[in-house]
Amino acid sequence: MEVSQENRVEKEHEGSISELYSTPKTPIKAQNCSKEDAGVSGTNLSSQVVNGDVALTPTNSSFTPQPLNPHNSMTALTPMPSASTQAKSSIKLQNCVATVSLGCELKLLDIYCRTRYSEYNPARFQGVVMKILDPRATALVFRSGKIVCTGTRNEHDSYVAARKIARIIQKLGFPAKFLNFKIQNFIATADLRFPIKLEALQQAHGQFSSYEPELFPGLVYRMVRPRVVLLIFVNGKMVITGGKSRTEISEAVDVIYPILRSYRIS
Repeated sequence: MEVSQENRVEKEHEGSISELYSTPKTPIKAQNCSKEDAGVSGTNLSSQVVNGDVALTPTNSSFTPQPLNPHNSMTALTPMPSASTQAKSSIKLQNCVATVSLGCELKLLDIYCRTRYSEYNPARFQGVVMKILDPRATALVFRSGKIVCTGTRNEHDSYVAARKIARIIQKLGFPAKFLNFKIQNFIATADLRFPIKLEALQQAHGQFSSYEPELFPGLVYRMVRPRVVLLIFVNGKMVITGGKSRTEISEAVDVIYPILRSYRIS
C-alpha cells in the first residue's frame, strides 16, 4: 500500500510538470515606455514582440540622424596683410618727371619776355623755367624744342601740364607740336616703421650701397633690378628714385623689404 501510494504521488507530480511544459507560450507584450524610462529623448518608442522578447524601435518615420559637421563651429578669419604689403601701402608719389618734344627750335628770350611766371638767366642755366598753377608744375624749356616737366604727383597731371606748356608756346607763334611724351622718372617715399642698422647693411651690401654719415645721413642703395636708387634712413623711411612706372616702385619695395628687415634694430 505504501508503494502504490508513493507511485500515485509521483504520477501526479509528473503530470503537473508535463502540463507546465506543454502549455503554449503566450506572447509577452511590453508596455509603452516613456522617454524617461527608455533613456532616449526626442523619439517615440514602441514594443515589437520577437519570440517572446521585446525589441524597441523608433516609430517616427521622419526621424533622421543628423551628421555632425566639424566645420559648423569654425569661424572664418580675415587674412592679415603681410608686412611687405603694409610697406607698399605707405608708398606715396612725390614727383613725376616727363619729357616731350615740340618738334621745332625756339627763341628763348622771346618766350621769356612774353610769358608770366618764367625765368631766364643764360649765365646760370641754358633754358627758360616756366611755371603753371593748375596743375602745379614747372617746365624747363630748351632751345631745341625739348621740354622737361616736373613737380606733378601723377602721370595724368604731368601729361596735362606738358600739354598746357606746349599750347602756350604754340600761341606765341611757334609751330609747336606735341611729340614723344614719356614719363622718365618717379620719385616716391615709403615708411617701413622700424629702425635699421645702416652700418651693418653697408658692410654686407658694400657693392650696392654707400654710406657716409658725415656728408649725408642716409644710405644710398643702387638696386640692379629694377634699376632704381633708394635713399634709406635709420628711422626706416626711404626715398625711391629712378623708377619709370608705379610697378617698378612697388617691385623695389618688395625686393628691399626682406633685406632691411634682417637689419632691423630690435
